[in-house]
Amino acid sequence: MTRRILDDALIQLIDTARSFYQQGWMVGTAGNLSIRLPDDSFWITASGKSKGELLPSDFVRVYPDGILEKASADLQPSAETAIHQIIYTLFPEAQACYHIHSVESNLVSRFTLEDNLLLPPLEMLKGLGVYQKNPCCFLPIFANHLQVARIAADIQQRFTANSVQIPALLIRDHGVTAWASSPTAARNYIEILEYIFRYMVTERMISSTGTGNK
Repeated sequence: MTRRILDDALIQLIDTARSFYQQGWMVGTAGNLSIRLPDDSFWITASGKSKGELLPSDFVRVYPDGILEKASADLQPSAETAIHQIIYTLFPEAQACYHIHSVESNLVSRFTLEDNLLLPPLEMLKGLGVYQKNPCCFLPIFANHLQVARIAADIQQRFTANSVQIPALLIRDHGVTAWASSPTAARNYIEILEYIFRYMVTERMISSTGTGNK
């Protein structure tokens, strides 16, 4: 694999992380991003790094056999690497997987006690590959666990038994994860989902105050 491919992948991750950070979706050191490489290894953000100030040395390369490639011995991959590994295993077409911690994604995860969140039938759903008229589109919600391996196991179990409508999921009170066949598409998916979440939060606020009927 050429150095150019590796460098380009890191540049894309750094640019995306900075954009998400600036929008308040990856504050502090929250969130994690990964890009899959042609040999099925993937770059993922290292744990404890500010997503607005990432350097090429702030990533860990994870190989299918579990071997890690990193710039320094004390560098550790994101605590949620297991979720990225499961996504890449379940969805071979996935080339990027992004996870952010936004206020809106956490709020909407509380809008239902069920394991799926009904999304409003907005035109923006087309950007997620949903082209039906008045679609009934659900986003799966998973319980948050301190042990990330439990979250990954839940994702594997449910997605093995059931197909997904859109390439994304919510972890309750934790954040949203999206994956796609290219880094650009994954970034678009996150932005579209955040638009939909903002719409849902705003709609609920308007309904609760009654201003929508005036």
